[in-house]
Amino acid sequence: MLACLWGFLYSSYFRFWLKWILRLLTGKCELQRVLGGSKAGAQRALGIEHSLKSSKNKVLRNAVHVEEAEVEKCVRDIMKAKKIKEEDTGFKTNLHISLLQISGYTKLYLNVEDLRKVPYDSDNKEHEEQLIELWNLLMPQEKLKARVSKQWCDIGFQGDDPKTDFRGMGLLGLVNLVYFSKHYSNEAREVLSHSNHPKLGYSYAIVGINLTEMAYSLLKSGALKPHLYNVVSGLPQMEHFHQFYCYLVYEFDKFWFEEEPESIMHFNQYREKFHEKIKGLLLDYNVVLTLQNRKKH
Repeated sequence: MLACLWGFLYSSYFRFWLKWILRLLTGKCELQRVLGGSKAGAQRALGIEHSLKSSKNKVLRNAVHVEEAEVEKCVRDIMKAKKIKEEDTGFKTNLHISLLQISGYTKLYLNVEDLRKVPYDSDNKEHEEQLIELWNLLMPQEKLKARVSKQWCDIGFQGDDPKTDFRGMGLLGLVNLVYFSKHYSNEAREVLSHSNHPKLGYSYAIVGINLTEMAYSLLKSGALKPHLYNVVSGLPQMEHFHQFYCYLVYEFDKFWFEEEPESIMHFNQYREKFHEKIKGLLLDYNVVLTLQNRKKH
């Protein structure tokens, strides 16, 4: 109750006077102070995003929803509203980058959501080709004998037709699995091998789809902003979401074997523990969760 009251008083009254005092002392508006005093990446972009959302100026509040094509005009409008000189190229450049990051995050979420909503369709040639590609990437030494086959269980699907396992995450789940297997082939096969452990084994594909849901939920909630703002100085793309997914899969496998669960029946408990660990890491302004620094295969 007290925290809510303080939040209301701060946003409604104290914040205004604090900004006014700081502007009087420094001669700079809040945006100038954030852009000039924060390190490029998450610290700066999150500071700018908070400042814009909290502003009483409509031009500034609307800036967080600007389309990519309108970013340059939006920067000019903000500079005009805050009476910042056109000659201040540093402000202009850094604000432009921050707005691209902020608007790009929203666009990325919408693109990921669109892909998640696409149901797997066994009558769709492209969907089927991606599924077969997944098999070939993970099991290059073993030929798939039939499209509907018990062999799919060897890479962690539940039955003889994987299409039913994609219901929750749609095509996004398959695209993630294929991306990891294609761009980190050795790592993917290593994780698949671990998943067949006689005591600590788990269903590779099913867990992979579950981790797609985790990546998606972190993106949707905004928790992934620090990571993406640090990784991309501009518009985050689908590629960056896939890279984060690869990190999750690889790190979850390590986490699972370090924890040594008594049974796969405890999966949800350890999955949530891993989820909390990732959310904790994402609270760091300097966080970068990617496998890009590892050698690609």
